[in-house]
Amino acid sequence: MIQFRPIYVICLREFKKFFREKSRLLGTLARPVLWLFVVGNGMNSLIRPQVGFSYLQFIFPGMIGMTILFSSIFSSISIVWDREFGFMKEMLVAPISRVSIVIGKAISGTFISVAQAVIIMVLIPFLGIHLTVLQFIEVVLVSILVSFCITSLGILIAARLTSFDGFNIIMNFLVMPMLFLSGAMYPVTSLPTALRYLTHVNPLTYGIDAFKHVLLRNSAPPLGPEFPLAVDLLVVTILAFIMIILAALSFRQKE
Repeated sequence: MIQFRPIYVICLREFKKFFREKSRLLGTLARPVLWLFVVGNGMNSLIRPQVGFSYLQFIFPGMIGMTILFSSIFSSISIVWDREFGFMKEMLVAPISRVSIVIGKAISGTFISVAQAVIIMVLIPFLGIHLTVLQFIEVVLVSILVSFCITSLGILIAARLTSFDGFNIIMNFLVMPMLFLSGAMYPVTSLPTALRYLTHVNPLTYGIDAFKHVLLRNSAPPLGPEFPLAVDLLVVTILAFIMIILAALSFRQKE
């Protein structure tokens, strides 16, 4: 049973925690900026871009995906943190359904990630990408969908762990492979066949490809979108529902 007031309270608590942790916000925003202008400029001199299309423009959708990935995944650390410090026990003994707790965590993580993705978009004028109001709205909508999917994945993993150290180990073996096998830094078609299969089961691959459809509409493969937009949105939507259902079931069984 879904209870809306507990969801609101959980979201409000997570938002307050986020805005009080200035270092978390700065760290999340600094990472894509460094990758974009340091790594991106270095690779830009090695890769021959398409006519009227630069490598920096190619990786910008990937930087939005990177921001969402790190923010969404690490927002679920709060579950492990709350469990270690006893706050989770207080929520569990309260008359609150486990589903409401999971949805509250997922929604709060989603909107925190989307807010950071929107902030990253202030870099667009420096890259020569022309963005209309409609495109901006489309980026926000795709960000919400991708963030919800990735946050649910983080909750699913965090629900099975009891140690903060264990969560860090899992994230190190999950986050970076998801990033590098998503088409964020280089085209999916340029990967070896075995690795290309892994990209097809990576939800971030389809999220970043959807961002390419919105931001790089006039580009073509291999630096442009590699899948139809309808496929990107359908896969991310299905995975989002699967992840949130599995997270709710796993959380209930664990606790």
